[in-house]
Amino acid sequence: MRGLEQYDVKLLLALVKSIGGRTDFFKVLVEGPHPELAAFSNAIRGDDDAMVWLFKHDYAWLAILSNACDGDKRAIEWVGQALPKVNLMYALAVKRNPQAIKWLYANRLEVFLMLARETEKFLIYQEKEYAWPYVMHFGGHYRAIMDLNDWKEQKDKDNDTEERQQQDAAER
Repeated sequence: MRGLEQYDVKLLLALVKSIGGRTDFFKVLVEGPHPELAAFSNAIRGDDDAMVWLFKHDYAWLAILSNACDGDKRAIEWVGQALPKVNLMYALAVKRNPQAIKWLYANRLEVFLMLARETEKFLIYQEKEYAWPYVMHFGGHYRAIMDLNDWKEQKDKDNDTEERQQQDAAER
């Protein structure tokens, strides 16, 4: 599954509430059949472990969508090329892009407008919180990148081992 539009509207509404900080809805997402939405919610909220989880569990597109919501130009470009248009419009609407908001409204995709608004509210809150000089930043992104690199190395080793086993079996 690639694209938020593939999810049932009830799950998207739970995602809206989860991004807004409602732990009861987050729990519903975690314990339901789509825990990737819970991870996406936390990724939007700045959780580096959630970003790593998304990559490790083949939901990299959600991690990149989260970065697009933050305004990352490369992520926005990738979302525009790789995912259905509604995902790009959602990410752009988070930053109050008038064309994106108009497109979502014209296509009667109000749930994505709600999602964009809740995402924007949290990102504004987060920006204000981290603006104060007393807030300490411990390099969580560095740790997440290191975890992701370790995972990639392990995956490459596993693939090499599997290829060697296939070659040995073919030689016999």
